[in-house]
Amino acid sequence: MLLNEPDAKRTCDKLLSYLRADDAVVRVRSNSDSHVRFASNTITTNGSSEETSVQVTVWMNQKRGEASGNEMSDAALRRTVEQAEQIARVSPVDQEYVPSLGPQTFEPVDGYVDATANIVAADRARSMAQVTDACEKAKVSGYGFHQAGAEAAAFASKNGNFNYSRSSNVSFALTVRTPDGAGSGYFARSHFDLGKLDIGQIAGEAIRKALDSHSPRPLGPGIYTVILEPQAVADLLGFFTYAFDARRADEGRSALSASGGKTKLGEQLFDSRLQLYSDPRHPELPGSPSTEEGVPARKTWLVKDGKIETLTYSRFWARQKDTLPTPGPVNSILEGSGSLSTIEEMIQSTERGLLVSRFWYIRTVDPRTALLTGLTRDGLWYIEDGKVAYPARNFRFNQSLLQMLAPGNVPKIGVPVRTYDSGALFPALLIKEFNFSSESDAV
Repeated sequence: MLLNEPDAKRTCDKLLSYLRADDAVVRVRSNSDSHVRFASNTITTNGSSEETSVQVTVWMNQKRGEASGNEMSDAALRRTVEQAEQIARVSPVDQEYVPSLGPQTFEPVDGYVDATANIVAADRARSMAQVTDACEKAKVSGYGFHQAGAEAAAFASKNGNFNYSRSSNVSFALTVRTPDGAGSGYFARSHFDLGKLDIGQIAGEAIRKALDSHSPRPLGPGIYTVILEPQAVADLLGFFTYAFDARRADEGRSALSASGGKTKLGEQLFDSRLQLYSDPRHPELPGSPSTEEGVPARKTWLVKDGKIETLTYSRFWARQKDTLPTPGPVNSILEGSGSLSTIEEMIQSTERGLLVSRFWYIRTVDPRTALLTGLTRDGLWYIEDGKVAYPARNFRFNQSLLQMLAPGNVPKIGVPVRTYDSGALFPALLIKEFNFSSESDAV
């Protein structure tokens, strides 16, 4: 059972009462999780877990120590505090220490649904049976993972800051293979509200992709026009908000660094229709009401009309630069302004190109240009004269995200949706030029 706010507050207060340290931040988390996994159309695992844990971070003479535990007795909580303080005594001075925050005002976030947190096992079993039955009917093999859970979290500082929040999330990812292994499809979605997760859509799309991707034809590597489905966009941009860290930009370690110790803040780096922001109270994507540092979260524009609007400052780096810390991001939302397009409309407008279902095994090659490499997987199709002509063999890509999203390279943008990533909303994108470096044997 999740901790309620009074119990979480009592635990935080108890931890703080045991302190001898000069300063501290304490955290308590409780979570519940359950899952069903199946392979070859047969359920293989079914499990659930519950845990409550605490984390204590202290500073003594500006020396930092941290300890955590999952025993909640008074004696165990006291030992956790003592262990953190012992570590602090023998640690070097924390050169980036900033005193913990005093009381802040946090606006509530509505990202919890009881039906998600307490999913009924029988209902889930029936849903998974419908998926495996659909796979059997299509004469394909399904491999899926359905997960649901919730978390309650609270933190408190020695200087009087406190916040409590709770959230829920349910997700389902399905990979489907044809009997000979030559066709593969993948589809996944997540939501905080169980009632908004469309299991039928996920199963139908994964099965269709597996059947439609069978017997792919080889194509030569090169620069192609591509239509990236939302999952493919999420695969590439899921961690892109980290590129907006002000310290990395100031120190020349980022794609947003400029020569002479300057940054690209205010520059038009992306297509003018692109907007990237964080919003803790987005109705489809509620985020945390606070940042990791305990600053109240609020809507923050990272990219507005294609221009770099904000760089994110930690409390330490903000003090170094004599500015205010940035309250976020706590989620990631990419959307387009103006008229939006469906994937079907993107296909119809493409003379020759590729439809990409998803990417896999993505790695950073150069953070200073946001250059990534990886593979297409689970469905790649060649488009000719506005129609999907045939499945294509997979490619390895080498692509800079700055070049991919550059002005003039994103002629069409779709409606943002939640994919498997519970912290992001991404649309489909039509990209004029995308670099595929070699063919791949991935399926």
